Amino acid sequence: MGHFFAYLSRMKLINRWGLMRNTYTENIQEHSLQVAIIAHGLALIKNKKFAGNLNPERVLTLAVFHEASEVITGDLATPIKYFNPKIKKAYAEIEEVANEKLLNMLTVDMREDYQPLLFIEEEDKEHWKIVKAADKISAYIKCLEELKAGNQEFSKAEKAILDGIINMDMPEVQYFMDHYIGSFSLTLDELS
Repeated sequence: MGHFFAYLSRMKLINRWGLMRNTYTENIQEHSLQVAIIAHGLALIKNKKFAGNLNPERVLTLAVFHEASEVITGDLATPIKYFNPKIKKAYAEIEEVANEKLLNMLTVDMREDYQPLLFIEEEDKEHWKIVKAADKISAYIKCLEELKAGNQEFSKAEKAILDGIINMDMPEVQYFMDHYIGSFSLTLDELS
């Protein structure tokens, strides 16, 4: 019996931002959907505005699965994950083992289809770069939402994440930030 899909359904049980007080919780399932939507948009922006040659549907699919290993590892807070190079390397190895475990939960005939969704392959490097950018933008949006709700716990994270986004030096990301990010600070009435 394959447990892959049952395990992935537990993404809704893994909360993000565990070290910070949240006005509302965010789980990795809803986060992955938001990253997928943003990544798809970034791929389209890159293709339409900056002569890119990405497959937006491939980017979207990779983004859906980008946190899959966390159903086994849990969500490790960014300050811990990137505390030093040894921890970063060790956590990457743990994620790889978790993804291997997930892959082995599939029937043998399905593994070859999911392998490239769980593991970074050379031909997808540019696609994964877009997913990583979308992941950062999603984290920034979470900070904006928390600050809008009066939660100053996210003020330092908001500044650090914005700096990280700017330092990515990706024109499609800057375009998204210039044209779309401001809407996330508006009320529903202002959006209408």
